[in-house]
Amino acid sequence: MKKKIHPEYKETTIVCACGEIIHTRSTRQNIKIDVCSKCHPFFTGQQKLVDSAGMVEKFKRRYEGKVKPKGEKKKRKVKEEEKS
Repeated sequence: MKKKIHPEYKETTIVCACGEIIHTRSTRQNIKIDVCSKCHPFFTGQQKLVDSAGMVEKFKRRYEGKVKPKGEKKKRKVKEEEKS
């Protein structure tokens, strides 16, 4: 490796908004993140909806009854001539 071209790789601390602290090594010092594996919905299985001014309810009301469940498909009408 060439000397004096690589950044310094040192110990650092990653702090999540939920309070989780992770000690690792990086080229950056003291990294702050919003979501980690302890609080991300994919890993926890809990989904948090941030509802600003009832937008989720408005969306549900708008599309209520318009979407058909999976498995229900329109059946094609076959003309009597094609049956023969």
